[in-house]
Amino acid sequence: MKVRRIVANIETRDAAAAKRFYHDVLGLDVLMDQGWIATYGSEEQMQVQVSFMAQGGSGTPVPDLSIEVDEALAAMKEAGFAVEYGPADEPWGVRRFYVRDPYGRLVNILSHR
Repeated sequence: MKVRRIVANIETRDAAAAKRFYHDVLGLDVLMDQGWIATYGSEEQMQVQVSFMAQGGSGTPVPDLSIEVDEALAAMKEAGFAVEYGPADEPWGVRRFYVRDPYGRLVNILSHR
């Protein structure tokens, strides 16, 4: 057996609210929109990972999602999303910040240094 995809499912009554955060700011493509479900992603090859955490590192809470990008801090601030942690250069080699998506989910936005 080979895992081909892992999908994070976030319950909401307003699937369209994801567009501003995940598409407009982070640049993910709209892969499917049926009204009751909107799926964002990328056709680029990505790693498949699932993390199990006791804490978020550096004394932070465990984020609901971690998204690796090249640079998103300025775009997040410009779009009005408040940074809750960071930006921080962590001892394990990432630069990251925490922000909440439109559903209140804590998202760890990171890049490897």
